[in-house]
Amino acid sequence: MARTKRIPVKRESSSEFFNKQTASWEDSKDGGRQLQSTNGHTKGANRQVGDSGSEAGIIQLIISVAGIYASFLTWAYLQEKLTTTPHGAEHAPERWHFPVFLNTIQSLFAAAVGSMYLVLSTPKGSSVPPIIPSRRILGPLALVAITSSLASPFGYASLAHIDYITFLLAKSCKLLPVMFLHITIFRKRYPLYKYLVVAAVTAGVAVFTLHSGKKHKTSSKLEEANVAWGLLLLGINLLFDGLTNSTQDYIFQTYRPYSGPQMMCANNMMSTIVTGLYLVASPYLVATGVGEWLGMDVAGSAGEFSAALDFMRSYPAVWKDVVGFAACGAVGQVFIFYTLSTFSSVLLVTVTVTRKMFTMILSVVAFGHRLTQMQWLGVGLVFGGIGVEAGIARQEKVAKEAIKKKAVIKKDS
Repeated sequence: MARTKRIPVKRESSSEFFNKQTASWEDSKDGGRQLQSTNGHTKGANRQVGDSGSEAGIIQLIISVAGIYASFLTWAYLQEKLTTTPHGAEHAPERWHFPVFLNTIQSLFAAAVGSMYLVLSTPKGSSVPPIIPSRRILGPLALVAITSSLASPFGYASLAHIDYITFLLAKSCKLLPVMFLHITIFRKRYPLYKYLVVAAVTAGVAVFTLHSGKKHKTSSKLEEANVAWGLLLLGINLLFDGLTNSTQDYIFQTYRPYSGPQMMCANNMMSTIVTGLYLVASPYLVATGVGEWLGMDVAGSAGEFSAALDFMRSYPAVWKDVVGFAACGAVGQVFIFYTLSTFSSVLLVTVTVTRKMFTMILSVVAFGHRLTQMQWLGVGLVFGGIGVEAGIARQEKVAKEAIKKKAVIKKDS
């Protein structure tokens, strides 16, 4: 019976793509090892979700959750500090507005940290899997790098027209662009509760934005126009985020067993190339008017790279925030992939939702934001909808895992 059970495993691992990626895994005697190497992204892993969750101890759980909270709360704090803190004279303050330079530094850190994570997560005796195992995966990976690189500049540009709390609130609604893309492009249908969640989240963002508490009636039209432009830029940012997440899901489902550390390395290395090329070409883009139209004409004909370096020479304390921001983002990605591979996506969804709530509370406390009662109602609608969606998703995930366990038990008996 043991030999007949190994036949499906051999057929799966002997595929052309798997041979190109890691030939050493092909001869693994323990199927569990092969499945664990996918870092939680292979749906065919029969034992992965159940066994990894039961074998992982409370110490691992504490480290994972604390790592995500500590890294991303600090990351969000430094992001708001960088983009909102005025520098220089009071009558002519200067603010940081170099998003592509900041993303390039972060992707460099993440690529280095991801490479170490990939090496350390590879089982002993196995070769380190390549980050680009075949030519077929190059196109989707390039799309992820481009969309993730394009998303951030639009998000940072929106902060010139909306406050950071509105930015955080909208960024918590990633379900909206993902559903929109899946419905329009992939013709996918969703259950009724997801549409209700989207309605609650959309209503929450609308209530929060419409009750921002502006007092100056003379400038209300200009402020409303600025807010509308900021929300449009943020909407473009969310669409790029949704396209990035959808493409990553496609990669993990199509190019198995492609792992989280491989994705982290490939995405950040290719993003560094994309944003680095932009920094080199930015003086020429600004000269053509493209940078000014996008709100990136930060230094005339000098370009963003030179302008960012000049800014940090003028205000050396900014270096610490830039490096801290990049380091926290890189380490946070490692904790996310580690949590996903060790405890499955059920815990990760819960941690992500609560982390976003704590991020907003931290922003209110640390930077003195004052919210009206209606704005708090908007916040409640958003996180209430997200919480309901996460709870239902958790129940569905647990039910699927239970069905998988029963199927495994039946096969072994």
